[in-house]
Amino acid sequence: MTLTATTAEQTHALALRLAEVLQAGDLLVLSGELGAGKTTFTQGLGEGLGVREGIISPTFVLVRIHPNLPHGPRPGGPDLVHVDAYRLDSAAEIDDIDLENTMDSSVTVVEWGRDRVEHLSESRLEIDLHRAVGLEDGLPSDGLDFDTGDADEPRTIVMRGYGPRWPEAPELGAAMEGAR
Repeated sequence: MTLTATTAEQTHALALRLAEVLQAGDLLVLSGELGAGKTTFTQGLGEGLGVREGIISPTFVLVRIHPNLPHGPRPGGPDLVHVDAYRLDSAAEIDDIDLENTMDSSVTVVEWGRDRVEHLSESRLEIDLHRAVGLEDGLPSDGLDFDTGDADEPRTIVMRGYGPRWPEAPELGAAMEGAR
């Protein structure tokens, strides 16, 4: 599934809608250059899952656990484990942070996780977020654009499912009203 979000609010809304179909044990791998909206997307997931607020990038701590709120929109639902694998070089380093202990009771979101976390689950959703700046012919260029100041520039969001849990992309309905 490929979508275009023209605002940060649309990116947030897409994740909010996706959270409705997520369950404990789901693994999401987010990719995209700096400023592409990975943390905004994760904030939408957190809101939809009904976890504790305050989701920020776990760049320096590697992992943040956001517990499900008993009086939120999904009481008794899964926690959210948010991982930043940018500074990790291998699957072995992922194993060192011991995600296996939380996988069954949480939705696990790993930023920069491609080629590092696939062994954690037989199924996963890979979500690529690309800023319009830094794209060539609609595809990511080799360079990074470090100007992350414009949260409302268009993003292309590509979602791919792998494994028996995701034989096809999840149905997100009207989550992206106004998006293409």
